[in-house]
Amino acid sequence: MKVLVCISNVPDTTTKITFTDNNTQFNTNGVQFILNPYDEIALARAIELTEGDGGTVTVINVGDTGTEATIRKALAIGATDAVRINAKPHDAWYVAYQIAQYVKTNPFDLILTGRESIDYNGSKVAGMLGELLDLPSVSIIKKLDIEGDKATVEREIEGGKELLTIPLPFVAGAAEGVAEPKIPNMRGIMSARTKPLVVVEPVEVKTNSEIISYETPAPRGQVKLVAADEAAKLIELLHTEAKVI
Repeated sequence: MKVLVCISNVPDTTTKITFTDNNTQFNTNGVQFILNPYDEIALARAIELTEGDGGTVTVINVGDTGTEATIRKALAIGATDAVRINAKPHDAWYVAYQIAQYVKTNPFDLILTGRESIDYNGSKVAGMLGELLDLPSVSIIKKLDIEGDKATVEREIEGGKELLTIPLPFVAGAAEGVAEPKIPNMRGIMSARTKPLVVVEPVEVKTNSEIISYETPAPRGQVKLVAADEAAKLIELLHTEAKVI
């Protein structure tokens, strides 16, 4: 089985976010970038599904040369090979379109993404890939098992769980529970240096969105603590200060 895992290069969650050029550009100075955690989950499950059957796991990223350290980490975790589409990821549509064009000439049995990237939290790429490739797509899956040419997928829905049977190939966005992220060992780190990393030039496509400016959330205000036995005081503050009741 051939599995493709789409990975993102995202800022570490401890990063202090700032902007430049009148708040129109993300300031990358001093920022530590990591492999998107949800993509790590997808990668871990892909590796588990292909272990022992001679299958392969390819990771693909849309990004410039600055993303190659993240790609090499994915190879160290256990991916077989990697593809980097040499372009800045303008938005989810652009990323999905570039990956779809690659897949059209390099088909896979299964395409996995993370449920979302932790920088923009859009959850769009899996659905767009399915549409562009004319394949079934399922977002935010919690469990994935494959038997023969069919997969069983579990999703959480309001009030319960949804079980789906899907024929291969298809696209899925993996969430927590699909697999435990794997930590690269020394052997994996050493082998990652020699695993194939193919660089592909992007396909020309019109972008559908433009970032006008960024802004950070408003700073948190002061907090007033009210004792548990002073319900009347809490109600008064909600009326007079918070004005939410």
